[in-house]
Amino acid sequence: MADKGLTTVDLDAMDDAQLSKELEKAKAELFNLRFAQAVGSLEDNGRMKTVRRNIARIYTIARERELGYRTAPGTEE
Repeated sequence: MADKGLTTVDLDAMDDAQLSKELEKAKAELFNLRFAQAVGSLEDNGRMKTVRRNIARIYTIARERELGYRTAPGTEE
């Protein structure tokens, strides 16, 4: 599986509600991966890195929209 996670282009296309839903999904996946790691059943350690980076990308885009550097789709002036 060569999934590199979400790109900024993908995230830019989402509105704020979709972005927060994607953040919830990523946080839940990270929790499950950490749990699997603690139990010793985690097979793909690289997936944790990918999910953490996805979470960081989502937070970055949300903050940039808050500051006005980016605009959500459909809100272009």
